[in-house]
Amino acid sequence: MKKILNIILGILLAIMAVLGIYAIATGGSDASISANLIWCYILLVLAIVSAIFCAVFGMVQSPSGIKGTLLSSALIVVVVAIAYFVAASHHIEIPDFASGGVFARTPTVIADCGILVTYVAMIAAVVVALYSEVAKLFK
Repeated sequence: MKKILNIILGILLAIMAVLGIYAIATGGSDASISANLIWCYILLVLAIVSAIFCAVFGMVQSPSGIKGTLLSSALIVVVVAIAYFVAASHHIEIPDFASGGVFARTPTVIADCGILVTYVAMIAAVVVALYSEVAKLFK
């Protein structure tokens, strides 16, 4: 299984390298940016699908972990909902230089929500890393 995962990782890395070289070689052309964005969307979908699959697979193998999985899922939903409501409460206008106006409200709220969720995830990652290291010191 580990060998298969290493092969898949190598293939994904090779695709990323080819797309990066393509973007650099073309000077950031629209086609290269579109290809890289599509690749990012594919990777995002793969990450979401694998996270859901691993969670369900872990619950099937160890039913005692269902409580933790459901609690984690509920926490994620709460964080996203709070971030959305905070983003929706702001009135932000992002200039659209191509059309000379501003972007519509819905994409702006979604982008702001994504940024807020990213901040929360980064802070949580740092807190968990620090906590685990400090906990190791006292063991």
